[in-house]
Amino acid sequence: MPDQMRGRTVLVTGAAAGIGRATAARFERAGDFVARWDVAGSVNAAPGGAAEIASAKSPATRPADRLAITEVDVTDKNAVEKAVADLLAERGRIDVLINNAGIVRDAQLVKWKDGAVASTMTDEVFDSVLDVNLRGVFLVTRAVVPAMIRQGAGVILNASSVVGLYGNFGQTNYAATKAGVISMTKTWARELGRYGIRVNAVAPGFIATEMVKAMPEKVLEGMVAHTPIGRMGTPEDIAEAYLWLASDAAGFVHGTVLSVDGGLVLGT
Repeated sequence: MPDQMRGRTVLVTGAAAGIGRATAARFERAGDFVARWDVAGSVNAAPGGAAEIASAKSPATRPADRLAITEVDVTDKNAVEKAVADLLAERGRIDVLINNAGIVRDAQLVKWKDGAVASTMTDEVFDSVLDVNLRGVFLVTRAVVPAMIRQGAGVILNASSVVGLYGNFGQTNYAATKAGVISMTKTWARELGRYGIRVNAVAPGFIATEMVKAMPEKVLEGMVAHTPIGRMGTPEDIAEAYLWLASDAAGFVHGTVLSVDGGLVLGT
């Protein structure tokens, strides 16, 4: 690993499971210090979460008291600002921010059955997804950017999705947030590039996280059938994309959306 890839301070939100956990582990293996954020109880809820964090620990880069995930609700402005201040007090800088935290609450806009409305996407379901997936990205990034401006460098990577590009049945709220993340990415690229801060997004396709693998086999087979490369992605596939985008090898990549989807769009 090149010297410039070692010893950075990396903040990963939603780091207890799935893509976030794989991403945190990958950056740690590269020699970086990773601050893992997630909501209360997420470590115990994630299969193997605590054990994986312990096994991923690099004694040379990570003190023992950083083993646990820091409990931060990204929708809570005060909690976010305090956690960023604490990290800066400890490390002095934040080199890479990966806005990975997100939730899914699916429902049809209007489900019509037998000539009548059977159900709708409720206000609560719509708002909950926007709060985490969009407002959370905004709050964390706003809190981190001043430190990056002062240090004259930084990388911000945002988790979008192929559904943010093309929509998806039953995901009005989720698709809207992932499209919004793309728009924020492009806007921040225009605003922050002058300070040496690169901003990009990653748009995963069907990824075999614990949540996805629990779906019915028929659904999983359908996902693979729509992916020309012939398999679902893994959290590690996305982690590798984040690692590359955060490296100097991607130093002229700015304001873009990298689809990591096995050609999913070609197969839809």
